[in-house]
Amino acid sequence: MTITINQINTGTALTIDGVIYFVTDYQHVKPGKGAAFVRVKLKNIKTGAVLDRTFRTADKLDEIELEEREFEYLYHADDLYYFMDHVSYEQVAVSQEILAGAEMFLLENLVVTALSHDHEVLKIILPTFINTEITETEPGIKGDSSRAGNKPAKIATGATILVPLFISVGDMIRIDTRTGQYVERVQK
Repeated sequence: MTITINQINTGTALTIDGVIYFVTDYQHVKPGKGAAFVRVKLKNIKTGAVLDRTFRTADKLDEIELEEREFEYLYHADDLYYFMDHVSYEQVAVSQEILAGAEMFLLENLVVTALSHDHEVLKIILPTFINTEITETEPGIKGDSSRAGNKPAKIATGATILVPLFISVGDMIRIDTRTGQYVERVQK
């Protein structure tokens, strides 16, 4: 669907030169001299690269509709990650390139959001926080919750993150999937 530059909003999906971008920021500029224009910050949906573009108000852009669907993570085999669509119950294979680092926090049965276009999954969005168990770390020091410091710990997905010194093997923790950082210890 063709739209004018005045119809874009943050979150609009556009295709430019065959590549799909999200509009992350836009600013209408009306200089004292000359015609008005729009500065747009675009994020490549596959690579995450950010692109700054300037458009005249008369320019036309191609907007595309992205479909959001809930998927449940099932398993990993070879270089593919398998998900089940919650509506159709069909299995969908997603490559590691599409996950773009999200595979570090994929737990079995984790419900994620998939953005797709023409039945092709373009991006997997994890929940903001996940709870997981510590599988490997140095022994925790009892009563050492006040001393600053971190130590590496392996979580159930196999990823290694930094946790406070008082965390031990078997503890359940909450992780922010956007940053990959420890948030808090949680009850089992």
